[in-house]
Amino acid sequence: MSLRAGSAGPTPHGSRTLAFVESPVQLLNVLEWAHARSLGEGREALGTRPVPARARRAAHPGATGARRAAGAAGPSAAGAELTLVVLSPTDPMTRGQLRRMAELARDEGHQVRWEEARGGPAAPFQTIGGLTRLLRRAERIVMGDPFSRYVQLLLTITRAHDLVVVDDGTATMEFVAQLARGERLVRWHRKGGRPGPRDLLFAPVSGAARRRLTPSAGRRVEVFSSMPIDETPDGVTVTANDFAWTRARFGPPRITAGADLVGTSLVETGVVDGEQYLNAVRTLARTHGATRYFAHRRESADKLHRLAVETGLEIVRPDLPLEVIARRGPIGRTVLSFPSTVVHTLPLALTGTDVKVAVCDIDPAWLTATASPRAQGFLSGVTGTARDVQRLAAVTTA
Repeated sequence: MSLRAGSAGPTPHGSRTLAFVESPVQLLNVLEWAHARSLGEGREALGTRPVPARARRAAHPGATGARRAAGAAGPSAAGAELTLVVLSPTDPMTRGQLRRMAELARDEGHQVRWEEARGGPAAPFQTIGGLTRLLRRAERIVMGDPFSRYVQLLLTITRAHDLVVVDDGTATMEFVAQLARGERLVRWHRKGGRPGPRDLLFAPVSGAARRRLTPSAGRRVEVFSSMPIDETPDGVTVTANDFAWTRARFGPPRITAGADLVGTSLVETGVVDGEQYLNAVRTLARTHGATRYFAHRRESADKLHRLAVETGLEIVRPDLPLEVIARRGPIGRTVLSFPSTVVHTLPLALTGTDVKVAVCDIDPAWLTATASPRAQGFLSGVTGTARDVQRLAAVTTA
């Protein structure tokens, strides 16, 4: 098997489970799923902290060198039960977070294979060609984004009878609802528009993937999620993700007296107007005394520069998912957020601390003219179903 740039090495023949991730949060949730299943050899028992890779390298430099020469990616590569395949995106911030998360995965004893899946016109063909044999041998497939065309294409190749979907943020709620209703798989912020030429061209693959994700007599489907799921498709097993790995691995955090504000990519996805968002952030920061702004990995540099200049907030670009950052600390006593995944995940990751999570509603007037007709209802649902958070009314931006 040929290795592409950045690949972590050949996948062991004994690996029963292949996991495909395209974002740091997906990788984090695969680690949570593996922890719940007691997979990995980086720790002796659940709840104990594994020896970090850098500490192992310092203690056994010769062994590490030999392992790297052999192409292994972690302490138990020869018999790893879980292999994480990173279908790397191109934006630098996401790639940086993924590399940090990949190191944590190696610390847990998992094999990591890095694929430059978007590194040029030929990259998809090289990636799929290199993974075909592994897909056909795997007994279980774990995925973080069933809406991804890459993942949908890979699903048409695998013969695995055990499929697991881990959280990819609020999209998980929409995926489960669409599967329950037998609808085609469409991201919530795109729903309502007419399918484009590429959508029509890819429709047969998307339809085949949806059928693969439908349980049958010979196929088990599990959703591992921290999100509230009301519509459970027949035959789908839903397992709660309580962030036990994150809480065992990090913290408890040092809590500061002030407030922190969590950014969102709703402007970048065309849902919320940029000026309305800027005014809302300014009002929230002033009202609640926020001093730091944790940027979403997809927020543009120009937008973040304006936020810093016009609000006085310190812009923090996290190198790991916010659940890990918050658990490590320091973190503000109050964490302010707009409707997003973190209003569901942070209360779980911060269980046992005195941190309060508060969520601010999105005013319908903030939505752009091109926003999906379902946007307001979906965002209201994200807020309304959040547990252990303080609800804040939409701020006045006029």
